[in-house]
Amino acid sequence: MNRGSRNSGHSDAHGRRGGVNLPALRGHNEALVLDLLRGVGPAGLGRTELAARTGLTPQAVSKITARLGAGGLVAEAGRAASTGGKPRTLLRLVPDARHAVGVHLDRDVLRAVRVDLAGRVVADSGGPLDFGAGPEAAVEAVVRAVARLGDPYGPPLLGVGVAAPGPLDHRAGVMGRVTGFPSWKGFPLRGVLEGRLGLPVLLDKDTNAGAAAAAGAWLRATWPEPGSEADVAGAGAVGAAGADVVAPAGEGLAGGGPHTCVYLHVGTGLGAGLWLGGGVYRGARSAAGEFGHQVLLLDGPPCRCGARGCVEVLCLEAVARGDLPGAARIVGEAAANLVALLDVDRVLLGGRVVASAPDVFVAGVGAVLAGRALDPARPVVALAGAGVAEGAAEMALTSLFGRAG
Repeated sequence: MNRGSRNSGHSDAHGRRGGVNLPALRGHNEALVLDLLRGVGPAGLGRTELAARTGLTPQAVSKITARLGAGGLVAEAGRAASTGGKPRTLLRLVPDARHAVGVHLDRDVLRAVRVDLAGRVVADSGGPLDFGAGPEAAVEAVVRAVARLGDPYGPPLLGVGVAAPGPLDHRAGVMGRVTGFPSWKGFPLRGVLEGRLGLPVLLDKDTNAGAAAAAGAWLRATWPEPGSEADVAGAGAVGAAGADVVAPAGEGLAGGGPHTCVYLHVGTGLGAGLWLGGGVYRGARSAAGEFGHQVLLLDGPPCRCGARGCVEVLCLEAVARGDLPGAARIVGEAAANLVALLDVDRVLLGGRVVASAPDVFVAGVGAVLAGRALDPARPVVALAGAGVAEGAAEMALTSLFGRAG
């Protein structure tokens, strides 16, 4: 009989994530506390608020925060303004306690970043990559990139997130038959990299990492820059500024951010990452988000996937002839189909083609969505705000914060 538990660790009707008072679930409860502290940033939270928001007992929260403090993950953030009693001690996440690395394997370039626990980039590296040269060459490139970002005197690395073109099996860490690159089919990229790096590795599609990056960018926007006046003043500054209030739970990463959004990546290919219900949606076979291979034009030009008239071939042909407004309209039509199916809050755009003309793509996609909207409350169209490598690193952080990425 579980007498010490208030709940079974699931989210309630309001999206709050509950803790459980069981020794066997110590890691779950620690992750829950860290996730809340990450969401509020340098201002921190008191132990009473942590207990109320997790459903854990105050005694359990005190033990958890003591362990996290001993591990360097949590520190005092000052004291809250007194409301008549003893001022509450506030606790905050220590961003530099651990780092993670994110790697984006594109078809012709590799980019890698090292981030802190707030998801802020502290170092980056990049260079050309020939994805068609095969898995072994790509593995060597990843190993070199991680080594360049290494800091023997810096915080320990939690792990490495790797974002690659799909399809792939996220759970098994095995590559699928990437369009145009059949030699990758069946390659156990995650396992090979774990053996070479000696670190946990998470493998996912580049578009899923893009969706995670978008949510992480929202989170980072709530944190002041390190060393800034707001950062220094933030510790303990609760009071009227409302820093002791977490954004509505269940709306994305660390209790905040978009509840539902799609990330559309336009680069050497087209794809979508789906952020639904506060996390990346991959589908039963890790195949969700094949946005670029929906057919828009029956009997249209052949696509490298084998079909005809796909969004990808139509869009990239428009890009090749310099018609970026036309490419944006094509992406917008496909995005409107997705919005009609999923009813999302935001459509976020990224990738090198978008980066080459961001205003053109935001305006073009937005105009199509406005023209096809069935509801006046249509989704916001915006730039993603972060890259795929940042999203891969964000996914590598999830083991600490108890999220599935």
